[in-house]
Amino acid sequence: MSLASQLRDLLSRQLSGLIDTSNTTRMTLNLPSPANPLKIGTRGSPLALAQAHETRGRLARAFDLPEEAFAIVVIKVTGDAVQDRPLKEIGGKGLFTREIEEALLDGSIDIAVHSMKDMPVDQPAGLLLDTYLPREDVRDAFVSLSPGGLADLATGSVVGTSSLRRRSQLLHRRPDLQIVEFRGNVQTRLRKLSEGVAHATFLAMAGLNRLDMTDVPRVPIPTDDMLPAVAQGAIGIERRADDSRVAAMLEVIHHGPTGLRLAAERAFLAALDGSCQTPIGGLAELDGSTLRLRGEILRTDGSEVLVDDATAAVSDGPELGRVMARGLLQRAGPAFFGG
Repeated sequence: MSLASQLRDLLSRQLSGLIDTSNTTRMTLNLPSPANPLKIGTRGSPLALAQAHETRGRLARAFDLPEEAFAIVVIKVTGDAVQDRPLKEIGGKGLFTREIEEALLDGSIDIAVHSMKDMPVDQPAGLLLDTYLPREDVRDAFVSLSPGGLADLATGSVVGTSSLRRRSQLLHRRPDLQIVEFRGNVQTRLRKLSEGVAHATFLAMAGLNRLDMTDVPRVPIPTDDMLPAVAQGAIGIERRADDSRVAAMLEVIHHGPTGLRLAAERAFLAALDGSCQTPIGGLAELDGSTLRLRGEILRTDGSEVLVDDATAAVSDGPELGRVMARGLLQRAGPAFFGG
């Protein structure tokens, strides 16, 4: 029996074992088909579409189904429509999810695929985010049309970024540089770079890898030098809480280690009340039964950075995140994020 057949058989047995104790009615498996596809909601950027296609491919392979059994539905979100203002001025992370989550709640789509670094820590009532695909490279990439890395930029060079975290980290390391707003998807930012709007920018290595953009000149930045955003490089799949069929299907493609890492990182972010208006970095890594969590908060002008680095049992990852956040907030004081 093939692996796909084994997975389908396993899921069939799982679902047939879900019993409604009120009437002992057994639920039956109802896999999607080209005539009745499972609808996957996503933003319309090339990277978002690549992530949706990866999700579709994994589901199709897991259940030995044609890709036509999964329909990709593009939903326009406010964060993509408004490109002329910084995110902090128009609402933060929810701008990339609100319309997609509304479509999920009203049944227009069955699942939603997200870049986890864009996800608020709280989901709307009725929705769950508990499925993650294997995490990609978490590092930031320094991208410039000129040779060299960040250290090679001349004094006064212009660097474009829309990330408050990257802006603060850069100002901390190179206060001599000029920072300009750089909104847009990967392709838009690369175009702005070629037009001379800035000498350099930052992109996520994960996005470049998923788009197979091997021709883009990049220098990966070690996480010891530039801690990434919480959940950077991870794809999350959101669903309706009461959809047991979808829950069972997604369980087959869920990557447990990524889920454990993100549980710690997102607990850290939640305890900090993190948003696009707060410069925060965080990264959890697994080593057997041990989880290491590194976290940092920065003044928005880059003048001060507070960091922490701790380990715990993997099962204690979320509590480690909360404890670390409380410790950093106590050290920072109430005025820390004001400048």
